[in-house]
Amino acid sequence: MKTLFKNIKQLLQVRDSGVLKVSGAEMKELPSISNAWMLVEDDRIADFGSMNDAYTGDFDKAVDLNGKMLLPSWCDSHTHIVYAGNREQEFADRIKGLTYEEIANRGGGILNSAETLQKTSENELYEQSARRLEEVIGLGTGAVEIKSGYGLTEDAELKMLRVIRKLKKNYQLPVKATFLGAHAIPSEFKSEPKIYMDLVIEEILPEVARQELAEYIDIFCEKGYFSVEDTNRLLTEAKKLGLKPKIHVNQFHSIGGIKAAVDHGALSVDHLEVMTSEDLEILKNSQTIPVALPSCSLFLSIPYTPARDLIDAGLPLALATDFNPGSTPSGNMNLVISLACIKMKMTPEEAINAATINGAYAMELSEEVGSITRGKKANFIVTKEIPSYTFLPYAFGTNSIDSVYLNGKIWQHESAKSL
Repeated sequence: MKTLFKNIKQLLQVRDSGVLKVSGAEMKELPSISNAWMLVEDDRIADFGSMNDAYTGDFDKAVDLNGKMLLPSWCDSHTHIVYAGNREQEFADRIKGLTYEEIANRGGGILNSAETLQKTSENELYEQSARRLEEVIGLGTGAVEIKSGYGLTEDAELKMLRVIRKLKKNYQLPVKATFLGAHAIPSEFKSEPKIYMDLVIEEILPEVARQELAEYIDIFCEKGYFSVEDTNRLLTEAKKLGLKPKIHVNQFHSIGGIKAAVDHGALSVDHLEVMTSEDLEILKNSQTIPVALPSCSLFLSIPYTPARDLIDAGLPLALATDFNPGSTPSGNMNLVISLACIKMKMTPEEAINAATINGAYAMELSEEVGSITRGKKANFIVTKEIPSYTFLPYAFGTNSIDSVYLNGKIWQHESAKSL
């Protein structure tokens, strides 16, 4: 099946196949073709060009996008979409003056979500998570990473990872799975956290690997959660089982997590709201990509990742949602891009690069998605009639998406598929 999209006002993020990510000053460039066409054959981008050199080959169907723009789908490399219930009461508590840390210390936060998830059936957990995944697809996301971490027992963590696997099977977009058993220390292990780490490393991790339920390993390396020593220990054991690190670091404190991540060859380091000059230097000499989560900063009223420092140091940067029940109950990548521009002083070009090609890199999906490139999956967004791509972050409360395509087919919202 060949579909010709013609009269595209602007075809954005046009790249050669060899470009896997963009860094530093490169992020200011967003290659595009005005008044363009694009040919999709089955589920792949086959060709594209200017309407001045119109496509003359055969096709089965033509779609006229007169006045509309076309760009690759958002690549959301950090989410916790699989969770049960919500934490709206904690939202109200924070408005009344309690901090995120205070809520966590009294049994709220991640531990609250873990208790709810442990009591939720696998079928119900899948149904809730599938609805969230459909929501973010409708908002333009065409590739996603999903973490466990709201189980904190062997049974519940494996249940979460099985749900992620079912989502990957039932929804036709790239889904990457991450094991985050070291997300928080359960209440029963507060006095002896090493015993919980023993459980994660010696019992849960080998089972995750045996059942091939995850590609990545994650840990919340932060004061009050897990130490650099814990991080080194977990990542060392995970590497033996073939899991690559994508870890939470520097959300509230800089405690050496970035160095540990880089030493272990982490694919990404995520959050980075608190950065030191030493952290920047360590990242400059690595292949690890920084990932910022600005909607988390918005929701928790904490500092934003210093994007300008990272980009101006010549580093790449990706953007992701951190979609989760406690600190970011939103999977809207369009809002993330707006916040990156408004609060992190990224240009629209930098933000779109961070949310597409660099987001793909942060999931090892650079060969499949993230740019308009011949041979890549035809996962893309068609905008409404907007004046320019700057309008996307500018009109932060407006849905500027006309339609979403996955694998060359228009995506229609549907009720969550059952088991």
